Amino acid sequence: MAEKLPVLIVGGGPVGLTAAAELARRDVPVRLIDKAGEPSPLTKALMVWPRTLEVFRLLGGGEHIETYGLPVDSFRYYSESKQICRIAFGAETKPSVITQPDVETLLRKALADAGGSTEWETALTGLRQDGDGVEVTLAGPDGREELTRFSYVLGTDGATSTVRKLVGVEFQGSTYENLFILADSSIEGDLQRDAVHYYCSSRGVMVLIPLYNGRFRVFTAGPPGMRPEDLTPAVLQEYLDNRGPGGLRLHDIDWLTTFSIHARHAEKFQVGRVFLAGDSAHVHSPAGGQGLNTGVTDAHNLAWKLALVHRGLASPQLFDSYGKERASVASAVVKQAQAQTKAWMFKKRWQTTSRDIAAGLAGRFGLFDRYYSPWLAGLTNHYPAGTAVAGPVEKRTRKTKVLSGHLLPNDPVRFENTTAPLRALVPTDRYTLLAHGTDPITQATARALLAEHRELLTLRVVHADGTLTEDFAPAASAGEKLWHPKGFTLALVRPDHYVAAVDPAAVRTHLTSILPTR
Repeated sequence: MAEKLPVLIVGGGPVGLTAAAELARRDVPVRLIDKAGEPSPLTKALMVWPRTLEVFRLLGGGEHIETYGLPVDSFRYYSESKQICRIAFGAETKPSVITQPDVETLLRKALADAGGSTEWETALTGLRQDGDGVEVTLAGPDGREELTRFSYVLGTDGATSTVRKLVGVEFQGSTYENLFILADSSIEGDLQRDAVHYYCSSRGVMVLIPLYNGRFRVFTAGPPGMRPEDLTPAVLQEYLDNRGPGGLRLHDIDWLTTFSIHARHAEKFQVGRVFLAGDSAHVHSPAGGQGLNTGVTDAHNLAWKLALVHRGLASPQLFDSYGKERASVASAVVKQAQAQTKAWMFKKRWQTTSRDIAAGLAGRFGLFDRYYSPWLAGLTNHYPAGTAVAGPVEKRTRKTKVLSGHLLPNDPVRFENTTAPLRALVPTDRYTLLAHGTDPITQATARALLAEHRELLTLRVVHADGTLTEDFAPAASAGEKLWHPKGFTLALVRPDHYVAAVDPAAVRTHLTSILPTR
């Protein structure tokens, strides 16, 4: 049965904005609130990886990305100022530096285009849920309290999440002993602007990240117990002189701050009709630049499920997959970030020697290109079998293969006289039956399922030459060899472009399992 009450999202940063925009464009009524008075001007998170860029482009942010994004060609790692390896990014894995305010501007426009906006100076002060909805107390700009009900509540309100506290979810983990330092500054000296530079030394770590406006993000570690007032431009310059390559001078610093790094995660991401996403559910070291990306893809994973359930097209059991799927991704991110942060902080000679040799060998044998870069890019994350993925989930050995639990391949296909990546041509508001081949059973199954589930399904047929059509009629040749799909005749693709099931029997069974009870 369709829900009548709107969805409440608490927290107007990138994660909340993504969820709100995704829901609003699927015609789900939504309210987005934030206790702050206005958007933060602080640059904060800034590394945006290809999978997240893809999500933003699907929200209409392509032009914004081209204007405000600075593509990063490589990560360069140094030990005692000597380069030990270079991770070069190709077209599919290349990230862009886009500061958080610019990301939020993109997302606020997407939300506005769908008819929504952020309610500033509005705080959640109380929450009580039952089987039919969530009753909340909101305090508005004038201090007056409003008691109202929502169908669901999504907490995207950060590491100190009020939503998480109100539903009594523990935030488990630890805090690093060292204090860490961030600054945005202009830098004089010889430093490539198409790369992120990681300098590791016995004196500490120094990371320099180019920004699109000609400046750099400076990231380094301070001693335990360092007070904010102890951090001055002169102190930061001394860190740069001791830990960086030498010959660089900071000037015109416009943001200088200290912070602690935590590695924590919520014990669960859902309590009844309340969900947690982004920093409300997990926090970790900024190593690898995954924070904003993990949060945005949390929201992207949840929004389509919320939309289908809210509209009465899917069973609430679909929600059981959210925490399981996103916890598996967050866990991998936390482990990677912890390992990289610890490697930065090595002091003993045998540790740094082992790290440098391992990094050099990995670069020489192409392991970064084969495994690490695609993972950083968000292209190899896969989901376990559950209510939103039919098992078994196999390990992918070829990126062009269609496999349950994995992202749909994004090879170019020909559709209506246009060549474009496959995922850009697959709907985001419903499931897609992706068919291949001329097998009569496949065609009969697809047509029967489409007739049964007109509001939930659409059809795409990929032909042997990589031409994509909306029916089984023979297609005119593309005139060029594009994607040649193998290993499947019928697949069920989720609105987030992950594959839910492969082969006609599994597709039918899975569809039956996610339908709402009548």
